[in-house]
Amino acid sequence: MSQLRDIDDYLRMAVENGGSDLHLSVDAPPAARINGTLIPLEDFTLTPDATRTLIFSTLSETQRSRLETEWELDYALEITGLGRFRANVHYARNHLEAAFRHIPPEVPELSQLGHSPTIEQFCQHRRGLVLVTGITGSGKTTTLAAMVKRIAETRSGVVITIEDPVEFVLPHRSCLIKQREIGKDTKSFSMALRQALRQDPDVIVVSELRDLETIRIALTAAETGHLVLATLHTVDAPQTIDRLVDVFPPDQQQQILAQLSNVLEGIVCQRLLPKADGSGRILATEVMSVNYGLRTCIRDRKVEQLVGLMEIGSKEGMHTIDDSLELLLQQGTITREEALFQCRDRQRFLPPPPVRKK
Repeated sequence: MSQLRDIDDYLRMAVENGGSDLHLSVDAPPAARINGTLIPLEDFTLTPDATRTLIFSTLSETQRSRLETEWELDYALEITGLGRFRANVHYARNHLEAAFRHIPPEVPELSQLGHSPTIEQFCQHRRGLVLVTGITGSGKTTTLAAMVKRIAETRSGVVITIEDPVEFVLPHRSCLIKQREIGKDTKSFSMALRQALRQDPDVIVVSELRDLETIRIALTAAETGHLVLATLHTVDAPQTIDRLVDVFPPDQQQQILAQLSNVLEGIVCQRLLPKADGSGRILATEVMSVNYGLRTCIRDRKVEQLVGLMEIGSKEGMHTIDDSLELLLQQGTITREEALFQCRDRQRFLPPPPVRKK
């Protein structure tokens, strides 16, 4: 059996091989997620003691105490010469395990990520709510950071971010950027968001809308003249509207729909898909830029009409996930199988029937 390395070595191996995450699990080898696939980094499996030793080497005494009390821990880790990582430590079958997400040293441009110019237009809004949605690992945090970077380059103002934990460290540029971390700088999203309204913000960034109270305050902040950028774990625009509203009791939902229809400016739903040639992953998106017709649909909760309005709103910079998939398929960037797996309308992506010879 090979010798156990230090945690720095495993993080370096993951990053140098193009990995996005390092996983440490008992009875499994250290593994990196590379282009969406888990690749073992050793030919032996980790014992409970080895896993615990690797994880504890990244924790301060305060963090160890929090882990013992709460059994879960989110934190940021910085390795000299390697960069920052978002870490999550947790228990599984009574054993300590962890996942480390690599954070690139530089915040990319929106265009580098594969976003359309519409997303840059969202950054120009002075008030309202813009949501970036997708499953875990779809690049929502990177998109938010790129949007804040764009805002800081193009205007003067105060940007307050509320994160758990802080991932990208954002330079001030033309804006004053205050990054607040849950557990270090503030106790909760809702408390930090409520206090942010008293800190003279122009832009408020919430790394995740987790609960009713946070969503309620975010809507109020957007309504009272602030630009609010936030993320949700939803896969498309209709589901995003439903998720926001269903958090509230039935007797409050009509009021929330009215409020949402007034403040929502845009939704960016994103997915990272494997490239057809296996060289990495590519971004596919659904973009909704809210106009009068969409506001009416949201207020009346006719979410089934949202897709049709996005399809006819291409001149306003909108497109559906199927539009994005079709373009990637035409370019040969993704496979037809992947398009069929991800699409909303399968008929659009089925291969044409073979021509019968007479």
